[in-house]
Amino acid sequence: MKVTILGSSGSVGAPNNPASGYLVEIPGAPSIVLDLGPGALAKLQELQDPTDAHVLFTHLHPDHCLDFPSLLVWRRFHPEAPAKSRNLCIGPADTERHLGAMDTPGQQESLSDTFAFTPWTAHQPELVDLTTVTPFPTVHPVESYALRLEHEGAVLAYSGDSAPTEELVACARDADVFLCEATWGASSEGKVENMHLSGAEAGQIAQRAGVKQLVLVHIPPWGDPEEALAAARAEFAGEVLLGVSGLVLEV
Repeated sequence: MKVTILGSSGSVGAPNNPASGYLVEIPGAPSIVLDLGPGALAKLQELQDPTDAHVLFTHLHPDHCLDFPSLLVWRRFHPEAPAKSRNLCIGPADTERHLGAMDTPGQQESLSDTFAFTPWTAHQPELVDLTTVTPFPTVHPVESYALRLEHEGAVLAYSGDSAPTEELVACARDADVFLCEATWGASSEGKVENMHLSGAEAGQIAQRAGVKQLVLVHIPPWGDPEEALAAARAEFAGEVLLGVSGLVLEV
């Protein structure tokens, strides 16, 4: 699996870094896009045909899904290159209603003309072409999941948004790469409970899960990524990177 970070800014987009979006390329199959926050679709256009991808959502906060209505416009109405066939869309139970209403306010619009939608069931693997994707419920104010992707023995784990939970350890167990949020910077002390992780907590989870490489993401423009990085490195014995837009990872 080849992973390209489209954007990794937390809560809102940042200059030169869209909000959450991750492109996963698998030889012989359509790509998989994990979340599609503001600005991520523009970055995706630089790399491939935006219609040649399945789309998986961890949750439906705007910084993780707000570019999806624009993707629908491209897939349906591009004058020269609309989508040739349906792709998969998998997400929380309310995904189709929520995102359909964003595309056509005040109406209940189906995505079935261009996507085949399936809701996540916690811990139930879904086969996305050649990749097995398993959702793990996380601690966040809305229905939210961490995702574990497995292909030919390679494992990519993505935390989505979450406070500390054993589910993240299970999701990331022995992963080759763990994309993990570190919204709170160095520490969660004094921060809102049951929302996000700090760099230290990301490092602790990675250490317990035995991951090979930890990549910190979802740090907002007002955060301090270097503090998050130092805190994670103090807790995790493996390699720790900052996940920035354009970073390419081989899994």
